[in-house]
Amino acid sequence: MTKNIEEVQKFWENNPLWSGESNFAPGTQEFFEEHRQVYIEDCFAGYLDKRIFPNKIEEQKILDLGCGPGFWTVEFGLRGCQNITAADLTLKALELTQQRCKIYGLQAALSQQNAEHLTFADASFSHVNCQGVIHHTPNTDLCVKEIARVLNDEGTAIISVYYKNIFLRSWKFLKFPASLIGKLGGGLKGRGREQIYQIDDVNEIVRLYDGVDNPIGKAYSRKEFSQMLSPYFEIQDVWIYFFPARTLPFPLPNFIHSILDKSVGFMIMAKLKKR
Repeated sequence: MTKNIEEVQKFWENNPLWSGESNFAPGTQEFFEEHRQVYIEDCFAGYLDKRIFPNKIEEQKILDLGCGPGFWTVEFGLRGCQNITAADLTLKALELTQQRCKIYGLQAALSQQNAEHLTFADASFSHVNCQGVIHHTPNTDLCVKEIARVLNDEGTAIISVYYKNIFLRSWKFLKFPASLIGKLGGGLKGRGREQIYQIDDVNEIVRLYDGVDNPIGKAYSRKEFSQMLSPYFEIQDVWIYFFPARTLPFPLPNFIHSILDKSVGFMIMAKLKKR
């Protein structure tokens, strides 16, 4: 059954990112600090890649599209950006972003937006940051077109989506060892994801990662991702990242996590310049 944007909005309004997994109440300083720690350590294997941040960040007019609980909005602000617009489909995400900015003594403009149909004028921004967002929309291609539209002629962007890595491409051969990991305690805390290693359908694994009721989750090959971006952007760099070590029932040494992050990560990121 085809899902629509209203269903996506309802899910994320009721299940903001990191809620259900955190040990702390959403909106508290402890919630945001825990989110930052886990996000950097698990999603980025311990450090934020410098390629994510645009040159002369203090001069940029940045749109953080799909801001969620405000992680990137604050990271850009802490690095000197004075002109940030945080946009999200849900009011709950904007509320959390506003609270996060307040805690860290930063300011950002807040705007409720549908990434498929942005209300910003053409050439409104010099940089768009959109990470882990448009793979949740019904019309992902239209989101890419809209990101390009709101960028000025010299505009840049960072976009990331779920990646069809070797594990997802080979899942039919990995079901048995994966189920053993699940029986040993592997899985994700909260949001109905505890049995993610027991799932047979690889498409369901991608969807379930953000919650059992998540209506849409899509993964792309490198070729599919490039084909989607190329009509609107010059692709300057592409890299793989995010090996979710926290899903395993045992700790990974940092150096192994770092190797897996770069070689078999579950997300693909592109550094882009508007055509």
